[in-house]
Amino acid sequence: MIKNLLLFLGSFSLASIILIVSIFRIAEIKYVFSQAPNPTPTAETKSVEIKYNLPYPGNILSDNILWPLKALRDRVWLTVTVNPAKKADLYLLLADKRLADSQLLFEKGKADLGISVLTKAEKYLENARKEEEIAKKEGMDTSGFLKRFVLATLKHREVMDHIANIAPEDAKPLIMKTENYPKNLYTEAKNGLLEAGINIPQNPFAEN
Repeated sequence: MIKNLLLFLGSFSLASIILIVSIFRIAEIKYVFSQAPNPTPTAETKSVEIKYNLPYPGNILSDNILWPLKALRDRVWLTVTVNPAKKADLYLLLADKRLADSQLLFEKGKADLGISVLTKAEKYLENARKEEEIAKKEGMDTSGFLKRFVLATLKHREVMDHIANIAPEDAKPLIMKTENYPKNLYTEAKNGLLEAGINIPQNPFAEN
């Protein structure tokens, strides 16, 4: 009896994992780029290095078969985090990890998957800003987060410039479009710091 129960539970767990993986794979936005990355990338127009360290993305990246389980874990983590200040920190952490993941994918020549992960990174960055605004309305001090967030937006732009430099030609317009996320979020966060009387980090990207 117990043996049959354990066998059933094992089979059910395996089936559930397969189902979850399949759902995540189907739900992903698919991109297909016809051109391969340039074998000798052109030099970047700017040499910019933002003093902001991206976190280690982990051993299981988006091209790993176990990735859907990790993504599910992240979603559960976000769901159970109800404090908006902590949720803003979590969104920022996940945004930075996705960005690092995307960069590695592009460097491995997996631009189709890399652009999907990059888009997710910037949406997480946007969600981090939204949660910060909620926390501020609830009377929480978010100045420390905003100072980190401003640097993060600049770091995202730095990495995206690098990605655009090694990406296939037909992927670059989408990368440039995605770059509007950190551009706009920098301006929003900068204004928030100015209202609080806090000095803002220098922006090396002249167009802002």
